[in-house]
Amino acid sequence: MMVITSRAQFPGAGPGKGQSVPNIGHVYGKVVDSAGKPIVDATVLLLQSKYDSVSKKRKDILYKGVSTKTSGEFSFEELPILGSLKLKISATGYKNFEQAVVFQMRMPAGGAAAQRQSGDPAQAMSAMSNVMNGFDRDLGNIKLITDVKQLVAVTVTASRPTLRMDIDKKVYNVEKDMVNAGGTALDVMKNVPSVNVDIDGNVTLRNSTPQLYIDGRPTTLTLDQIPADAIESVEVITNPSAKYDASGGGAGILNIVLKKNRKTGYNGNLRTGVDSHGGINAGGNFNLRQNKFNFTGAGFFNQNRSVINGTNNQFNNLNIPASIDESIYNKNHGAFVFGSIGLDYFITNRTTLSLTGIKVHGMFTPSETDNIYTTLYPPDTTSSTAYSQRATNSHREFNANGLQFGFKHLFPREGETLTMDLNFFSGINNNSSYYATNYYEDGPGSAWTGLRQQKVNGDGSNRFLTLQTDYVRPFNAKTKLEAGLRMNSQHLLNNQYNYLDTLGNNNYFLVPSASTNYVNTNYVYAAYVSFTSAIKNFGYQAGLRGESSSYTGELTNVKETYGNHYPISLFPSLFLSQKLNNKQEIQLSYTRRINRPNFFQLIPYTDYTDTLNITRGNPNLVPEFTNSLELSYSKTLKGNNTILASVYYKQTNNLITRFQDSAVNPITGKTDIINTYENASYAKTVGAELTSVVNFTKWWDITANVNLYNSTINTSNLGETSQGALWSWFAKLNSNFKLPAKLKLQITGIYQSKSNLPVNTNTGQMGPPGGGAPQSAAQGYIAAFWAVDAALSRSFLKNDAATLSVSMGDIFRSRWSKQHSQSAFFMQDYDRLRDPQLVRVNFTWRFGKMDVSLFKRKNLNSSGSQDAMQGMQQ
Repeated sequence: MMVITSRAQFPGAGPGKGQSVPNIGHVYGKVVDSAGKPIVDATVLLLQSKYDSVSKKRKDILYKGVSTKTSGEFSFEELPILGSLKLKISATGYKNFEQAVVFQMRMPAGGAAAQRQSGDPAQAMSAMSNVMNGFDRDLGNIKLITDVKQLVAVTVTASRPTLRMDIDKKVYNVEKDMVNAGGTALDVMKNVPSVNVDIDGNVTLRNSTPQLYIDGRPTTLTLDQIPADAIESVEVITNPSAKYDASGGGAGILNIVLKKNRKTGYNGNLRTGVDSHGGINAGGNFNLRQNKFNFTGAGFFNQNRSVINGTNNQFNNLNIPASIDESIYNKNHGAFVFGSIGLDYFITNRTTLSLTGIKVHGMFTPSETDNIYTTLYPPDTTSSTAYSQRATNSHREFNANGLQFGFKHLFPREGETLTMDLNFFSGINNNSSYYATNYYEDGPGSAWTGLRQQKVNGDGSNRFLTLQTDYVRPFNAKTKLEAGLRMNSQHLLNNQYNYLDTLGNNNYFLVPSASTNYVNTNYVYAAYVSFTSAIKNFGYQAGLRGESSSYTGELTNVKETYGNHYPISLFPSLFLSQKLNNKQEIQLSYTRRINRPNFFQLIPYTDYTDTLNITRGNPNLVPEFTNSLELSYSKTLKGNNTILASVYYKQTNNLITRFQDSAVNPITGKTDIINTYENASYAKTVGAELTSVVNFTKWWDITANVNLYNSTINTSNLGETSQGALWSWFAKLNSNFKLPAKLKLQITGIYQSKSNLPVNTNTGQMGPPGGGAPQSAAQGYIAAFWAVDAALSRSFLKNDAATLSVSMGDIFRSRWSKQHSQSAFFMQDYDRLRDPQLVRVNFTWRFGKMDVSLFKRKNLNSSGSQDAMQGMQQ
């Protein structure tokens, strides 16, 4: 959750002639004898070639010198990256050693002038960070009696494309997106190709719910808990390999890559902003590195002032035929605070220990007003209409603490690494809700006929532990072996008490059948191995993953236990890639994945909190398995323009989907619809997707994405009519303009046609009252909608260290969420609009000095802050 922003220009290097290049090179190694034992007190010199005006010749002069330590190690920092240096090592009884040290910079197409004229410091810095590893060179173990290895030249590219395709994922660079400035990851996802976000923050990838990762690790963080300014890129993994957790079903993975603080000296950034609802956001980070220690501190604060308007129209014939017409107005006030302090200790040039502590606090006070008209249609009797108004006031607060430990070791072989991570999280929460329903004769202002009050009080705790180790062993530039182990456990405790006052005299009584106390513990154990190689232009990656899991739970108030153990399942993956002439490539991939039922889908507890949205888990659910096949074609055109086309097919057996049942409500004594879960027979999806990045000019580029798909859900095993197959399409267009006076304009538009309700998605309010969510994902559809967002920014101050941006979301108030669902019990139309035409103003100021040595020395494979708040929502 760190808020980190970097500059593309070197500090002190302004535009124009005469600019200086900072000394940011770093070279280190270890001197050993023929038996591999370290040589102590060997003299290691760096010589620099200088022109001698007297002799009119170039000669080597001493630039820096050190003696090797007891371990035989040496290190030189702050080296010039232009020109050449010569490394000389001498020790008594050994032959002298010499090696050239050269950092070669290769400018992008168009040369340095084009780079300067681009006027995009963030883009340039983003490109440099991708290859900065070359300025941090490990010479390995140097044997004084053997031949020397020449230092590999470094290639530096000043800009990277917005979209990049790897063998198992597509990487979308979001650093230049201005629409999301001051927002959260939820705003970022609205601009990522292939990804659709509804107004509740539910994310779908090709109309299914993907698994969310942060820095390559699974997380239960929600998107609105991740600041947009901390995100560097988003990896869209539509067909994940065996390296990734097999859980998550067939929807793939969205991996959020956070920006890293890899600097020396003191540096950081500050930012603040406000939106048109009065919500304030602020954040900053500070970094101080001296010798073997690196200290980091970060903080983030975000206020929520969200507003939702909507309607719910429902007809059901479960008891007496009745229709419900409801208007909804919801406001959410609250704030979220995150802070972290970290310390890195560089034991040697190749071994790093990291320790980070995290503190989280959040408090939210949502309120909602529902105006409800209920009309009854008794047989052979005149219909009657009643009016009621329900006011809801809630309070939710949580406090969390996290501890993260990371270890990373670099072997002398370039690219060979061993990492180990431990993440522990502990959190507590408490919540309370008050519902007051006033009844009137026939409408607002009519005679009051009664009051019904309800209170729900709850508290809980959460403990989450993850242990993981990964090993990478490269054999050459094209071949590597990866393997890893992972264990994670989660323990949840929750108490919820439901009180009712049916007479409106503040005399509340506990409803035991609508209250619950439960504990739940689950474990997942996994191991994987993956082999990647290439034969000329043909590349391949084969992997195999094994996973086993179990869970146990107890409803402590009734002493009812439940649980299950899933034996080891194997999940193979295969990726084939063929590079063709003219920068073309074809990829074919196959994977098998699993989606285990989550805690709330399993718990045998019926939540009667909201009589319009009663929910219950099903402990008899079994996991669903998905087989996916995808064929892709990509071509890079002149000017870094890119075309990516894919066709895909996936089939899921034992699909977990929403289902309706009925039962007597202990609060009202009436038979009500119960929203639960079942395993459907299967689901199939087939589709085609096209993504293109086009740079029309130096000042205008667009990223376009179109996805056409057909989805089918078979529920014949449940005695239900299967959801009809429906062809749908989704389109997204992101256009960026570089204007005069350092102004930048970004416009993003999306369109979603009519589509089936996605499965395994919380399409409504599962738990919190007031909303009347669609009751089933097996029957229904989402109506077509479109939306346009825009942002304008300008950089200023020396080296463009400051940026001011203004953005507006949903300019035309068109991002309505309109959903239709139906079953044998009811028919419902539900629509809502969240925060239309929301304006944000944000200011960011960056400062600091760049250092590249942390790129390899710090454990950048660690999961960052995500595991520290896993389960906080529970």
